[in-house]
Amino acid sequence: MHTSEIVQAWGKILRGEQPSLSIEITKECPLKCPGCYAYDDAHLGGGQTLRDLSDRRSQDLVDGVLEVVDRIKPLHLSIVGGDPLVRYRELELMIPPLLERAIHVQIVTSAFRTMGPTWPTLERLHVVVSIDGLQPEHDARRAPATYDRILRNIAGQRVTIHCTVTSQMMQRPGYLGDFLEFWTPRPEIKKVWFSLFTPQVGDQMPEILTSAARQRAIAEMLQLRRQYPKLDMPESVIRQFASPPLRPRDCVFARTTQTLSADLETKITPCQFGGNPDCSSCGCIASMGLASIAAHKLGGILPVGTIFKASIKIGESRARFRKKSGRKYQTSEPLPILQIEKTGCDSLEQWTK
Repeated sequence: MHTSEIVQAWGKILRGEQPSLSIEITKECPLKCPGCYAYDDAHLGGGQTLRDLSDRRSQDLVDGVLEVVDRIKPLHLSIVGGDPLVRYRELELMIPPLLERAIHVQIVTSAFRTMGPTWPTLERLHVVVSIDGLQPEHDARRAPATYDRILRNIAGQRVTIHCTVTSQMMQRPGYLGDFLEFWTPRPEIKKVWFSLFTPQVGDQMPEILTSAARQRAIAEMLQLRRQYPKLDMPESVIRQFASPPLRPRDCVFARTTQTLSADLETKITPCQFGGNPDCSSCGCIASMGLASIAAHKLGGILPVGTIFKASIKIGESRARFRKKSGRKYQTSEPLPILQIEKTGCDSLEQWTK
């Protein structure tokens, strides 16, 4: 993460725009994972589900994604599904022009099939592979994307492993450590992230962590990050799991990310989970990462979140004015407030200490 990218994101917020975009490029997935939020009846707000939408294929999908990106101009694009690798041919066509637009592209997949041979060499392309725990539990939940298949399909790649921690995992002492012991030695693995299972309001599911299990998970992650350098989670991010944003309006990630479903038109609100997520039980690592930045105090006094909230209000006012007047924001010059020195910042750690 570089200061120049932070400045760019801040500029978009001040203009009433969201710097991040997430697109469910397909409604199809070969998996039937218990607790998957994308196929929950409430994901699109009720009335229709992801499988009800008409999604695109072939060049129509490629052109549609590029049109959305050119219209919204995000700094970061997350490609999700369904499983994006269902549309692997289209991905091969859309990735080069997306990267030419100088945006960061993240593909979130189960790795049920092989990936592009050039992907590890593409600087702004990031591949995240979702793993549901150790092999016995994962294979039972996520077949056909079994451990054996994933290991074959990520050979020669450079990927991030993302595991959503559930109540079942926390019932066995040492589970998270065993998970890291298996994955971190492998050369294909750049880093590992943990999220905590996030339910919808009113859900009664075996995956939901109790308060005690949540606290144990936090304590274990704090210890494990010192043992496993590939666990790319600063202490400040892990501690945010103990006090997640209480509502979408308080969530920096929800406020700065627009999510579109498979028809490239339907907006998913209030965040990527859709429906009515139980924010008090939120375990989204993206939300915790941005919340930790918002909690950081500049000069030890002023929380970044205070600046963010003020910037949001300015941006919303400007967006309302443009909508009312029919004007578009047009400038080739940076906003005066953003004309600061653009120095480098190598990691989130430097912004969350």
